[in-house]
Amino acid sequence: MSNSSLRIIFHVDMDAFFVSVEELFDPSLKGKPVVVGGQRDERGVVSAASYAARTFGVHSAMPLRTAAKLCPQAIFVNGHPERYREYSGKVHEVLGRFSPLVEMASVDEAYLDMTGTERLHGRPLRSAHQLHTAMKSATQLNCSVGIGTSRLIAKVSSAKAKPNGVLWVLPGEETIFLAPLAVGDIPGVGKVMEQKLHAIGIQKVGDLCQQYNAYFHSDTVQTMGHYKHDLKKLKVHGMTAAAHKFHGPKGIGFMYINKDKKIQPLVHGGAQERNMRGGTENTYGIIGLAKALEICYREMVEHEAHIEKLKKHMIKKLTATVPGVSFHGDSDNLNHSLYTVLNVSFPESEENEMMLFNLDLQGISASGGSACSSGATTGSHVLGAIYPNSKRGAVRFSFSKYNTIEEIDFVVDKVAEIVSIGITRI
Repeated sequence: MSNSSLRIIFHVDMDAFFVSVEELFDPSLKGKPVVVGGQRDERGVVSAASYAARTFGVHSAMPLRTAAKLCPQAIFVNGHPERYREYSGKVHEVLGRFSPLVEMASVDEAYLDMTGTERLHGRPLRSAHQLHTAMKSATQLNCSVGIGTSRLIAKVSSAKAKPNGVLWVLPGEETIFLAPLAVGDIPGVGKVMEQKLHAIGIQKVGDLCQQYNAYFHSDTVQTMGHYKHDLKKLKVHGMTAAAHKFHGPKGIGFMYINKDKKIQPLVHGGAQERNMRGGTENTYGIIGLAKALEICYREMVEHEAHIEKLKKHMIKKLTATVPGVSFHGDSDNLNHSLYTVLNVSFPESEENEMMLFNLDLQGISASGGSACSSGATTGSHVLGAIYPNSKRGAVRFSFSKYNTIEEIDFVVDKVAEIVSIGITRI
């Protein structure tokens, strides 16, 4: 099937809709545990809960009195249906600007068929960010957008994008996306069905791949050595990693292949690596890789704490010293991002367009795209698709256990100098 014939479905879900609408009428509620639906001593149920309240276990359809016990400090608010209908209408109006095929699944969520709108709104990720921005501008409310080739994939991805995010599951990547998820994450799998699936041993979508003999491969280049991978729980058929990502020798990596899965070589002529390929094995590299990974696992907790400290320090210092700095995606959220990477965006200026070049002159290795493009002036093709006309400089900084606070201070000072020169010239 060609890309032009693939369906593009958006699922737009307003974040904590009832609570967010109430916050517009009473800004003092923002950031606090809020429960909408009635008062704490009433016999009704929770209509909606703020994210702050959800951290205490409060959720919709829960008895109000139970919510009061779980979160005594919560602010209980009576619902205002007329307000929700008004803002639902505003949401629908925004969605109608992007597609004529809008189906409101409820007062606060909708499906959009975006197939064939690329010439008008651009690629799916770009149009999703445009919709995301338009929604905030028109309603002052946040939403999460999931993109997929089906309604199911779009809905699951919007849930994973929450709160206030955008997630695109690329065509052909649906199995990889679904495989590690709990079966309860799949729309239509309720508590009863979930319990039945657990009873027969199906805990993850990966189990379904196994049951139906679907191949499940995971690229763990960025996470190997920084997170623990339990192969018994993941149930992957293949997994790849590179030694230099966890301080092993360059030029060596590995591919794990489950013993129950057979693959066929594409290049013939030798019997090395269990008849998979020809060529002399890099014995020294293999030993170095194994030793580096052993050290990483042994010292992982200590190194993670050190690297997170570096990243937090850089975020704090950049925010304090560089006017207009921002962070892409959840790069500044340690709970939702790879702790070894920080993607930073700087204000528009001629100097900032040359940020990578200027940093390279100072002996600072950074990149504008993937980690493999250190020193290159070409920026991220992903950010370029989202912000095609933006001149903001985006730089990816990577941290390791060998970096120090002093090095972070040096980098931030040099960045501040480059940015200040650009601002002065403007």
